[in-house]
Amino acid sequence: MKDLKTVIAFSIKDMVKRKSFIISTCIILVLIVIGFNIPNIMKAITGDNENIGETKLLIVDSTNVFEGTLQSMNQMDLGYNVQVANNEISFDEIKTKIENNDIDQAMMIEQKEDGTYKLRYIIENMTQAAMVPEDLVNTINMLYTNLQISKLGLTQEQIASLSPNFEFVIEQTEEQEISGNLAVIMILSLVLFYAIYFCAYQVSSSITTEKTSKIMETLVTSTSPRTIVLGKTIGIGIVGLIQICVIVAVALISAKAFLEPELLNAVLDMSMMTPFLAIMTIVYFILGYFAYALLYALTGSTVSKPEDIQSANTPVAILAVIGFYLSYFTMMNPTSELNQFAAIFPISSPFCMPFRIMMGIATTPEIILSIVVLVATILIIAQVAIKIYSNAILNYGTKMTLKDIVKVYKDKNN
Repeated sequence: MKDLKTVIAFSIKDMVKRKSFIISTCIILVLIVIGFNIPNIMKAITGDNENIGETKLLIVDSTNVFEGTLQSMNQMDLGYNVQVANNEISFDEIKTKIENNDIDQAMMIEQKEDGTYKLRYIIENMTQAAMVPEDLVNTINMLYTNLQISKLGLTQEQIASLSPNFEFVIEQTEEQEISGNLAVIMILSLVLFYAIYFCAYQVSSSITTEKTSKIMETLVTSTSPRTIVLGKTIGIGIVGLIQICVIVAVALISAKAFLEPELLNAVLDMSMMTPFLAIMTIVYFILGYFAYALLYALTGSTVSKPEDIQSANTPVAILAVIGFYLSYFTMMNPTSELNQFAAIFPISSPFCMPFRIMMGIATTPEIILSIVVLVATILIIAQVAIKIYSNAILNYGTKMTLKDIVKVYKDKNN
């Protein structure tokens, strides 16, 4: 136990002293603060006024077809700052206004000889829109319809009967109810993947670096390979968990400090976060980290040069990406059998099961089965990794192939 604590402490100290770790952590934290400050930065650049983000739209109604009703569009929260002109304005004049940024878009209402109307929607270039925006078309049609109805002398009851009074509701055929903000789930899934994948990757990098610097020879003569593997895995995992906690804490503080309450509630709906969910997320982080870290410990022990780490780690990286995308895409249909499989399959369960719990669809037997399978997988990987590690760690020759690894493992069992 004393040797294990020594290796853990050594791994933690070595990890936090790395320039790459310090720089990457600082960059992530700075980007988080800047990201949550983007609305404030945009407001400072464009000026603090109520029309920020609104499209400046000029509507030319020279024949007064809409009889002054177009100004009401500014009260409809359509995202347009509408200016209405009832005098003649030529296309060239509109072009000049757009080039000078006086307006963003324009619409010219022209009456044709047959009594119908042509609406010319003018923008700077065709890449801005493939067609006239649907909300603009619907609003123009509604204003014109209401204007004509008002001229018919109908009663309020007759006018009300012309508008549909339908109540739309969404119902599902499956009995199991699903809850949770999908956007929040996706963001947390990415954070969890980053935490597990990149923290586990550091184990491989650490082992290979120490082989190169001959530090490993001292460690091997001082303690057992099992202690080294477990100690480095636990030590780097502790640092990774602390790093993720710091990142999440800075993100939450930045969101509270810099985002407006309405935007904060829309972006970070944390109503589904419960103590049980928090505990299970940490449990799956630890188990998922151990599974991938031990695989990386195995690949790290098979190479003797840092430049070979990337190629040696490729199979594990592919497994991690497959596991992440398997859980990510099955979240689109969380009640499917494939999602249930992803929640139990050990390479994807660390990314999938916490969010089945968040959505309220994970049953207790599913959670227990998922943890049992994941723990069993970790024990198998640990047994293989330690045996390969103990024989391959002092190999300073060429990178070991899969055939060599299998041969070493078989020989070690004999």
